[in-house]
Amino acid sequence: MNLVRPSSSPLDKEPQAPPTVTPLTENSAEVYVASTCFKIGPPGRVGVELEWFVHDAGRPHAAPSPDRVDAALTALGLSPDHPLLPLGSRITREPGGQVELSSPAAADLAACLATTAQDLGTLRTAFAAQGLTLAGYGTEPHPGQRQVTLRQPRYLAMEEYFGRSGPWGKIMMCATASTQVCLDAGTDRPGSAGYRERWLLAHRLGPVLVAAFANSPLLDGRPTGYRSTRQAVWSRMDPSRTLAPAPDGDPRHAWARYVLDAQVLCVRRPEPAPWNAPAGLTFRDWLRRPEAERPTLADLDYHMTTLFPPVRPRGYLELRMIDAQPGDGWTVPAALTAALFLDHRAADAALEATEPLAAHVTAGTEPGPRGPAWTRAAARAVADPVLRRVALGCFAAADAALGRHDPDGPARTTLAEFAERYTARGRCPADDLLDPVSREDAPC
Repeated sequence: MNLVRPSSSPLDKEPQAPPTVTPLTENSAEVYVASTCFKIGPPGRVGVELEWFVHDAGRPHAAPSPDRVDAALTALGLSPDHPLLPLGSRITREPGGQVELSSPAAADLAACLATTAQDLGTLRTAFAAQGLTLAGYGTEPHPGQRQVTLRQPRYLAMEEYFGRSGPWGKIMMCATASTQVCLDAGTDRPGSAGYRERWLLAHRLGPVLVAAFANSPLLDGRPTGYRSTRQAVWSRMDPSRTLAPAPDGDPRHAWARYVLDAQVLCVRRPEPAPWNAPAGLTFRDWLRRPEAERPTLADLDYHMTTLFPPVRPRGYLELRMIDAQPGDGWTVPAALTAALFLDHRAADAALEATEPLAAHVTAGTEPGPRGPAWTRAAARAVADPVLRRVALGCFAAADAALGRHDPDGPARTTLAEFAERYTARGRCPADDLLDPVSREDAPC
């Protein structure tokens, strides 16, 4: 059994057939992207996508067989036609064997945390019955052979495409995992609830979220020199689909240009033909071919699922830069991010706190994840004094927002405990993994 449909997301609505546009042109494609990727409306909903490595409980260094993972999912009654857990979370499989849980859209943070925790508990119980654990790391810390275990045309084409430019794509596919937070795009009006301001805030927060929640200092069993190796891997991949779009102008139009100028990763064809795309072909190039060879609107929709910038608009904003967290640590970045988008005072305070990073996030020729602030966040995390100060300002703004809206909720306590244990001390979850390594290397 393979739950391998392209990963859905918590804020997805029921899929609908795209409108017919014949022929598809550059102009009609840009209009379609700009109008569908930023759904306008009062913001409020929250969702998360949690990726997990699957380990053998008794031998975490050994990769479990896919059959045991299948057995755990079958015991839950999951199948490609019914991939939903009892409270609506969707389960998908990632190309290297990781499992992803995508929560349903929730009306607010508290509902998101409660629903996700219950569905995640159900998933963990089923895996434990097979002697398996769900491990939260940004990169697989144990040595092992990297192999694309899902042999579907999409992933075979992805492996070939990324393989043209080094090992980074295969590392991403097989040895990385993330915690993603999804938030409504916002309204069409200026202000903290506006989609332009929320888009800016999401990008300004990017290096802060990388630094505060860095949890991938090991790869192949050895320290890499980064607190977030996962972020370093993303920074080395195809810039046409992994860098942030240009920050100038209306983000809808900037994103539309980005989509068309990204290289085509795969071209869907009838079985058994491979889906490999011609080298160097952008979607805009494809649109400029003779009419009979042009892509369809369905091709454009699929192309957008192969783009991986730090913030991806899919009708809502999907923040993709956070490492997977240990245990129930995913609740902290979810709470921090949602709280900062909760009201105008929190958003304004976060923008003010991140001002020292502004020039490095929204200017220059190297946006995230290659810009200076992102690079420092991946390498030093909150051991960097500027990033630590900015992160503490964001935690304070989030605490104030939760104090106004849910003062007695567990999210506020969880945030405060994390900030005291890690951020205020210049530490992040990666340091917990590095401490034993440092002790082993210490002189006797």
